[in-house]
Amino acid sequence: MNWAITFEPLISFPTLALVLAPLLALALAGLWLRQRGAWLRLAALAALAAAIANPVLLDEQRDPLKSVVALIIDRSQSQDIGQRKSQTDDAIAQLQERLARFNQFEVRTIEAAQAGAADERSETHLFGALDSAFQDVPPSRVAGAIMVTDGQVHDVPAANTTLGMPVHALITGQANEFDRRIRLERSPRFGIVGKPLELTYRVLATNGATGPVDVRVSVNGERITTEQAIIGRETPLQITLPTAGRNIVELAIDPVEGELTASNNRTVALIDGIRENLRVLLVSGEPHAGERTWRNLLKSDASVDLVHFTILRPPEKQDGTPINELSLIAFPTRELFVERINDFDLIIFDRYQHRDVLPILYYDYIAEYVEKGGALLIAAGPEYAGEASIASTPLMAALPGLPTGEIIEQGFYPRLTDLGKRHPVTRGLEGSAQEPPKWSRWFRLIGIDRPEGEVVMKGPNEQPLLVLSRKGEGRVGMFLSDQGWLWARGFEGGGPHVSLYRRLAHWLMKEPELEEERLTADSRGMTLNIHRQTMSEDPGAATVITPSGKRLSIPLASSEPGVFSASQTVEEVGLYQVANADLTALAHVGPVNAPEFADVVSTEDVLRPTALRSGGSVQRLASSGFTGSGMDLPNIVPVSTGATTAGGDWIGLRTTDDSVLRSVSRVPLFAGLFGLALLLLAFGAMWYREGR
Repeated sequence: MNWAITFEPLISFPTLALVLAPLLALALAGLWLRQRGAWLRLAALAALAAAIANPVLLDEQRDPLKSVVALIIDRSQSQDIGQRKSQTDDAIAQLQERLARFNQFEVRTIEAAQAGAADERSETHLFGALDSAFQDVPPSRVAGAIMVTDGQVHDVPAANTTLGMPVHALITGQANEFDRRIRLERSPRFGIVGKPLELTYRVLATNGATGPVDVRVSVNGERITTEQAIIGRETPLQITLPTAGRNIVELAIDPVEGELTASNNRTVALIDGIRENLRVLLVSGEPHAGERTWRNLLKSDASVDLVHFTILRPPEKQDGTPINELSLIAFPTRELFVERINDFDLIIFDRYQHRDVLPILYYDYIAEYVEKGGALLIAAGPEYAGEASIASTPLMAALPGLPTGEIIEQGFYPRLTDLGKRHPVTRGLEGSAQEPPKWSRWFRLIGIDRPEGEVVMKGPNEQPLLVLSRKGEGRVGMFLSDQGWLWARGFEGGGPHVSLYRRLAHWLMKEPELEEERLTADSRGMTLNIHRQTMSEDPGAATVITPSGKRLSIPLASSEPGVFSASQTVEEVGLYQVANADLTALAHVGPVNAPEFADVVSTEDVLRPTALRSGGSVQRLASSGFTGSGMDLPNIVPVSTGATTAGGDWIGLRTTDDSVLRSVSRVPLFAGLFGLALLLLAFGAMWYREGR
């Protein structure tokens, strides 16, 4: 209950002053001249002024407001190390119990996990959580904040920032913790596949240790070498990227006894591998309509260096024309097929037949080139079924099918086989989902007997049209028609010749994206995405090993024929290992080498300057060991605004004088009979005295 007097004048105060000023002057003059009745005139004037000013007695009912205390809990991954989580949980329970004893405090508990751009858990942000706790609280009601953390905070305000409240930090972990970590100093984002790439790294230790340490180097999960580094010294490293696309380079050191954690004993670099231009040799047996299709396609690909030769006239057609007039460039058979054959990533024989242009021994070299990892594509025409077929040469050992001599010449729609609907070379070709396919017909097919490998396209009567095969370490593709140019020319609407030819060429050259059996994993924010290509109907579940060593089983669902995928939201930042069947893949979730794991040793130094500037304090929960429920916390003391808010064994939280108004009782003092009687008494006494 609060009593107060206020005025609600019947006229404005300036008008009231204008009216009463002359009367007051007369009353004061009477007092100065010692006239009789002057005091009564002054009293009557005062009664009149009070009646016009209309004093009102107010009785306010107010409820006091509570000061707001923010209890900020650090739930980042570094808080899972050792006994920090137990220390945190115990401290929070005791703090909440103690704060509940004070009626003048409202406690807001906020658990702050790691934060970062695009929801990637990369840093510990406690002051951001503190700001959100007081968004709807006026400054006069802010009591202060208590943070329970390991001290590794990454959003500490600048030195010139005023917090406007005492901030107290209670530090988990042990004093004088020991830890080692490894970090990359210089790492390029791109590298040429097969070329040496330079990186540098450094091994660090918190206790000032020196000396050599073994560093394991792995690329895409396969260990390639073990290097030796000196602790604290920047060390160079040279690696070679094995594949195009994303490569994960991992450096790791073994943990030692007494080390705080092994979570930062490895570091990774994500490097995109770029292939040098692919070298393709295209040999056309004779000019024909489809020759330009192959040439234009390969020339339009900026990643392909094309060498193209066309046999314009076979040797048996001799007319005495000098050899230097037959061609601008002589066909360098020995240079191409003996000396530099291994420089080519792909050799294409386009309607080629054996006409003694190539010595018979050279076909052996080509077969050996395939066996050792080369790529060969046969674009077959009628010549493949004739007597001069290259299937009659030593190259037959590398071919996936031998001709029957049959040439089918009729209109037909190329169709995908059941296998072809799942194969990455032909899967999802535009127009293939309809029946008949939404592309033009072809009119010639070369018959083969007992094809080896995978038949992914078929012609009339289920005859093979496109066969893909592996020979030793190399690959061979065979197109059993020379009619693909009809798609390129737009006949009957054309067809997806660019996609088909390009995929075929890149599959032969072992591009990872076109492997039949392939497992990849990547991340977006804190979501792990798994992608599985397979020719089987059900690859089963994927096994995932988290950065902390936990095993997860994630089922894969079919997203399209031959493709299975899954997405899983995860909690940990770091390198995940994914396995399915005999395939493995790596994926790094969250930012690479996040600040959260750069330094995990608990510390009081990071928060101390900010806490002291705010009037708060920094204290360690356990200096020599965690004692469970017997942990000694500082006392909590309510203090008034402007008082000291920290001491040796106590922390202070401010109280507020703010209140909320519930009701008001209003009593006018000069209203009714009382006011009228008082005025009559004053003026009656003055009239009586003046009348004498």
